[in-house]
Amino acid sequence: MTGRARSADPSVDAAVFTRRTFDGRAVALGVTGSIAAYKALGLTSALVQRGAHVDVILTRAAGELVRPLAFQALTHRPVALDLWDPAGAIAMDHVAIAHRAELFIVAPATADAVARLALGLAGDALGTTALAVRCPIVVAPAMEPRMWDHPATQGHVRTLLERGVVIVGPVGGRMASGEHGVGRMVEPDTLLEHLAAALGQGGPLHGRRIVVSAGPTREGIDPVRFLSNGSTGRMGYAIARRARDLGADVTLISGPVALPPPAALTFVGVESAEAMCAAVLDVAPTADAIVMTAAVADYKPVRYSAEKVKKQPGDMTLVLDRTPDILVALDEVVRERCDAPVRVGFAAETSDLIGHARAKLEGKNLDLIIANPVPASFGADDSEALLIDRTTVDARPLGAKADLAGEIMRRVHGLLQERDARILGRTRS
Repeated sequence: MTGRARSADPSVDAAVFTRRTFDGRAVALGVTGSIAAYKALGLTSALVQRGAHVDVILTRAAGELVRPLAFQALTHRPVALDLWDPAGAIAMDHVAIAHRAELFIVAPATADAVARLALGLAGDALGTTALAVRCPIVVAPAMEPRMWDHPATQGHVRTLLERGVVIVGPVGGRMASGEHGVGRMVEPDTLLEHLAAALGQGGPLHGRRIVVSAGPTREGIDPVRFLSNGSTGRMGYAIARRARDLGADVTLISGPVALPPPAALTFVGVESAEAMCAAVLDVAPTADAIVMTAAVADYKPVRYSAEKVKKQPGDMTLVLDRTPDILVALDEVVRERCDAPVRVGFAAETSDLIGHARAKLEGKNLDLIIANPVPASFGADDSEALLIDRTTVDARPLGAKADLAGEIMRRVHGLLQERDARILGRTRS
């Protein structure tokens, strides 16, 4: 049966779920006088490429290290440098940037900048903006390890954390001085993920706990051999990021993949189907939704050899046993709960997508299933899929996995609202 896909809360624009996180968003970026200021150029470029409108504020020290014209060339917007410059970007309204900012970043933030932010000092354009913004604030410290470890700096960091400021980094490595230790600013790619999560604060999935499984599992034969499949984890990782960027508290349970773990969420790495099953069941009691994109092995070797199996003449027979069915085990755990999590499954099929997917939907008591043709969808940046629930089949044309992830989260949002309405109805009756 083909029909119109269910809609979520009409008060939430459907485009929120599929639009790029930074597209059209007003971002204020403060840059202070650390040698890591050069990284702010890469961060600025990345934000602009993702559609953000970036206002850059330089302290005087930062302006000595990286010229304002470089930022202006990237943003095509004036750079705020001096509160008292009559021709400056904020001469007529010293809090104009703060009023339009949806996200305020200080990267890099020197020890001096961290102290000024914590104390609320407003003697320059950066401090004034920090006091005037009413949006999420993210600070990426960069300083010598001894400065970072100093009790004064750590006290200022605690103050900022207590106010809800997100502190990202610093990380360990070689400093400009040649010293090694914790004090390097995080790389722009990592910082971008934290910024996306910060922008998601108050999003349509705010307060929801979403669990996502991703990637393949490996079933060991011996210390160097295993049974597995071609799943890359890209779809699951895209869903986890999209849920995070919509405000959810996300746990990503991943089999072994070549992708770096996303930032600003809880990451659980596993190897086998049994380990993935245990990890899913461990978080199920507090989950609002569980999205099982992982390509879990159906079978495992009956015997595992502690030593490498040597080549022998003739054929080799490998006896296999069933692995736990995670969705079946999950249903047994949550079936009787009125607040049971929304459950979304994936069906990777080579034929009869609708038939096989619907059988899995009904047999494992799912709320929604996404059917993918394989092997075409494994490892690709784009994917086509069928979104199937109890009454409808929604065909999604070939497109970016990130866009499909957004549509899946839109459907999850709608299913969660239906669940909440049922719970409320029971309570009132």
